[in-house]
Amino acid sequence: MKKSDLKNSIRSIPDFPKAGILFRDITTLLKDKDAFKKAIDLLAKNYRKQNIDTVVAVESRGFIFGAAVAYKLKAGFVPVRKKGKLPSKTISATYALEYGTDTLEMHEDAISEGARVLIIDDLLATGGTVKAVTELIQKLKGQIIGIAFLIELKDLKGKDKLKEYPLLSIVKFKETEK
Repeated sequence: MKKSDLKNSIRSIPDFPKAGILFRDITTLLKDKDAFKKAIDLLAKNYRKQNIDTVVAVESRGFIFGAAVAYKLKAGFVPVRKKGKLPSKTISATYALEYGTDTLEMHEDAISEGARVLIIDDLLATGGTVKAVTELIQKLKGQIIGIAFLIELKDLKGKDKLKEYPLLSIVKFKETEK
């Protein structure tokens, strides 16, 4: 299976969740065992020799890829959740949305100082969510080795907010590309 096959396994849904948005639906990729395996293999491939201690992923779709990549890399897995969803003491980072702000949290004991961290998420759009995740990891003094996405929406230039980190995107779409 080639990268182009992965791209073709992602369904595009116009006007979801609101008019003007072209939503990238990964459920079609997830149900295809070959596409799902290829996606995980490609996300993990560049990091096999990087001695990753911890994979950090954002709810909820990021969990699907992050946990599988952590398993493949023999690394721990740390979930980042929206405010109020984690049961123990947390640290938080707030980031801007199109209208307003949102807050992400991570347990304050989730990452050891100096841990080699890989951040995984399903999609890179404007970069705000993952930028907030980098702030959480920096607060805990983790070392960010890389950031990997299944999908990158190139036109939204999320890469620009994450320039200081090695970044990997498996499949790239232009905003209006079907």
